Formats: sequence, C-alpha cells, structure tokens
Amino acid sequence: MRFDLITIFPEFFVGVLEHGIVRRAKEAGIVQIHVQDLREFTTDRHRTVDDRPFGGGEGMVLKPEPLFGAVERLLGHGVGNAAGRTALAPGTAILLMSAAGKLFTQETARRYAGFERVILICGRYEGVDERVAEHLATEEVCIGDYVLSGGELPAAIVVDAVTRLLPGAVGNLASTQNESFSAAHEVRNRAENGEPRVAGGECGRVLLDYPHYTRPAEYRGWKVPEVLIGGNHADVAKWRREKAIEKTRRNRPEFIEKP
Repeated sequence: MRFDLITIFPEFFVGVLEHGIVRRAKEAGIVQIHVQDLREFTTDRHRTVDDRPFGGGEGMVLKPEPLFGAVERLLGHGVGNAAGRTALAPGTAILLMSAAGKLFTQETARRYAGFERVILICGRYEGVDERVAEHLATEEVCIGDYVLSGGELPAAIVVDAVTRLLPGAVGNLASTQNESFSAAHEVRNRAENGEPRVAGGECGRVLLDYPHYTRPAEYRGWKVPEVLIGGNHADVAKWRREKAIEKTRRNRPEFIEKP
C-alpha cells in the first residue's frame, strides 16, 4: 500500500513514522510512505497556501489550487471541474483530515486497509476550502471530538492504524483481530436488531464546523456561495448555521439525535 501525506509541515513526519510496526512494514515493502510539501504546488513567489475567509471570520483558510495541484500531480491526471469529474482508479482514496469529518474507527481502518493507495490531506489554520472536501476528497475524516492544530497528527494515526492491519505487518494476525474495537460491528448489529442505543448528555447540542471558502471566488467552475460575498452578516450567520447542521446530520448524525 502507498500512503501520500500532503502537508505544509513535512518535517513533522520526520521520525514519527520511523518506529515499530510502521518502520518494519516500510522495510519489508508492505507500505510506502511519501510526504509532499504543499508549498511546492503554489505558483506565487511567496508560496501562498492560505487566504482570508469569504464572509468574514477568524483565521485563514487553505486555498483550493495548491491542494488540487498536489493531488493531481500525485495521481498523474486531472480530477475534473464543475463540468465533469474524472473517476479515480479503483483502490484509491483521498482523505481530508478534518475536525468536521466522519469519525475514524477501527472499522474504518479495516476498510482503508483494503485500498491500494491512500492520499491524506492535512488541514491547517481555520479550515480548508470546502471545494476540497466536496470535489477532491473522497472522504472527510476526524479522529475524535476535539480540535488539533492541524491534520498531521491525525494523518499519522490513520497511517499507523491501517498499516498494522495489512498482511505481514504484525507477526501474529490474531492480535489485530482480538483487541479493542474489533467487535464494533456487533454494536451496529444490535442497533439493527432493535436493541437500545445509549446516547449521551449534550451530544444533541453539538454541531460540526460550517464550510469555509476563500479566494478565488470561482475555481474550475465551482463558485463560492453568493451569500458569503454579499456582505449581509445576518444572512451569512444563518447560512453558516444551516450548513453546520447539514454537515453534522451527514457526518455525525448522533450529535443531533433526540434523546
């Protein structure tokens, strides 16, 4: 399996993936891990990867152009635009590491272990332009209900969790089958059979982050929503809440389940 990690801090991964099972899997040729510096895919002399968010707000947002460029260079072909998408090769996944993504579980790791290639995009700053999540990534993934400084640590966790499930990576295969979370499917089966599901506390009041957009206002035919450009702060606030609810319902529906 090949992992590609796209980041503005390539030095983060120096050493972190050079120990234990991951190191042995690399030496045995079970996995290949390549780290890509996002700034190499910029076109201006300042190597700019971020810009201010449309609609106002705190922080900066990672721009779509360098991320699309990096992934397309890795794939060896374009991914398309608003007029038409180019299908990925079978066995390829593009993951955007994001606090607003679907929860990464052991079952997710087992599914990823069936891929031949996984490209991981490490977010930074306030967020990543939503066109990356909608039109470039195949999945948006988070590792837990907390916010980190960036996607590098989550990406390393995904690489580790998936690598140890690959044939030959762990000496005793049974050790990966009889451990925490290995029976997560049983919980799902109980729910499907009508057995009660425990929901907790304040989850019904939690929303994921709303989508972020930055310049350019139009990229490959995908336009930033007009409401973010119009300057009406009340409309922007309403749109952001609606989109946060929509994303939460799509990626973490348990957050808005009624108790």
